[in-house]
Amino acid sequence: MSDPLVEGHCLCGAIGFAYGGAPNWMRHCHCESCRRATSSPMTTWISVPRAAFRFTRGEARYFLSSQGVRRGFCADCGSQLTYENASIPDEIHLYAASLADPSSAIPTCHVFVNEQLPWFEVADDLPRFATTSRGGAKPLRHGPAPK
Repeated sequence: MSDPLVEGHCLCGAIGFAYGGAPNWMRHCHCESCRRATSSPMTTWISVPRAAFRFTRGEARYFLSSQGVRRGFCADCGSQLTYENASIPDEIHLYAASLADPSSAIPTCHVFVNEQLPWFEVADDLPRFATTSRGGAKPLRHGPAPK
């Protein structure tokens, strides 16, 4: 029996998507680019294999936000949906908040905490990485910053 599909959609419902199988990873990101794209203090990402992802309804529009990066969104309501980076072509990143059941997303770390806003802290014990957690990076700490 195959894994059930995980589904999501934009705010207005014009665009739907689904992926099957286990995600590659789930992370909270504090980088300025993600903050600006979402107008929020951080975002939570789910990375899935590109081959496991499909749009089930509608078509995303794309914004080229930086060299080799495009962000998919709904042209009707403006909801951000995807992040794609040419340097990791086999992955597509989805906003956890766009899932039909966002509570099913369980992040494992925080990344780009060197860009974290000083007035926003998440009270969990997850590891915090200065930039990325890829390539054997070591966390700066576990849990919130000391006061």
